[in-house]
Amino acid sequence: MSTADFTAAPQDHDWTSAAVAKIEADFNRSADTHLIKLNLPCLDGVDLYLKDESTHPSGSLKHRLARSLFLYGLCNGWITKDSPITEASSGSTAISEGYFARLLGLPFIAVMPAGTAAEKVAQIEFYGGECRFVDEPGAIYAEAERLAEDLGGHYMDQFTFAERATDWRGNNNIAESMFAQMGRERFALPRWVVVSAGTGGTASTIGRFIRYRSGAFGQTQLCVVDPENSVFFDFYRTGDRGLTTERGSRIEGIGRPRVEPSFLPTVVDRMIQVPDAASIATVWWLETILGRKCGASTGTNLYGALQLIAEMLERGERGSVVTMICDPGERYLDSYFDRDWLAAEKLDIAPCLEQLEGFSKTGKLG
Repeated sequence: MSTADFTAAPQDHDWTSAAVAKIEADFNRSADTHLIKLNLPCLDGVDLYLKDESTHPSGSLKHRLARSLFLYGLCNGWITKDSPITEASSGSTAISEGYFARLLGLPFIAVMPAGTAAEKVAQIEFYGGECRFVDEPGAIYAEAERLAEDLGGHYMDQFTFAERATDWRGNNNIAESMFAQMGRERFALPRWVVVSAGTGGTASTIGRFIRYRSGAFGQTQLCVVDPENSVFFDFYRTGDRGLTTERGSRIEGIGRPRVEPSFLPTVVDRMIQVPDAASIATVWWLETILGRKCGASTGTNLYGALQLIAEMLERGERGSVVTMICDPGERYLDSYFDRDWLAAEKLDIAPCLEQLEGFSKTGKLG
């Protein structure tokens, strides 16, 4: 009896092994990110922490995602030594992917909405990447995929693969790191973890990890915060995956005009929609406490955390709340920290700044 046999086109296994080793060595050279305790006069019985993801080598939370996406693509055989890499991104993921593409000597093209912060564009180009812009935010996906096909490369597709590229059970993902660092704190098991959603990958990782370690973390719940002009909040409320918006989010890096495949509502316990003015006012306020600027997605996270803390204080509840600093504010000096830009966007942050100053003293937000 004859047998059939077929050998696929050869892959350069030595190159792949070397590429994985380079990424792992880079990770081994990096210390974990800090967990900052935010001390405010009003916090009696509730502790607030910020996981500072801005200290990664490429400057944001997306460094973890980019690392996972490259390893996922390499180990699946999708990325080879000749692969141009493309991505649809509003900036931070593209910066981090540009970092790893340069590490591996691969060309990188980011497709992003017109109007993306100039500092982000400059950072991608610093890593040797190329930026291409589209006027319609929803067009970034198809254009990044088309470029990969035309160039014979690999489209990273963070919005599909973010929730599956990261090992949510451990391997020093953000959830494992966060809970390990909380181990010696007064309230070691957080009452709430608060994150925003861009791909949904971080929320999925943390939500799954909480459930995986449910014996230890049964009291911890996940809250996802969403900015204006994003469909995640309405999708969570209605279950309609077909929702879209015509306008993209003003809070770069989070919020989406469509429901992304990586966003898993079933691992989320609560969602809060945060006005853009509140997100931006919160990072202005945070600068007076930390002495440095953070991106507006950090403001979205923190405002949601403060809302939860205000509720806990009102109920006389004790515990801890953990959220994160996503990226540095220096990337947004010509937008969120520019009064002329705020005026052009018709964003008045003064009422919210007053509200936040009041919270610092009273613990009440509203």
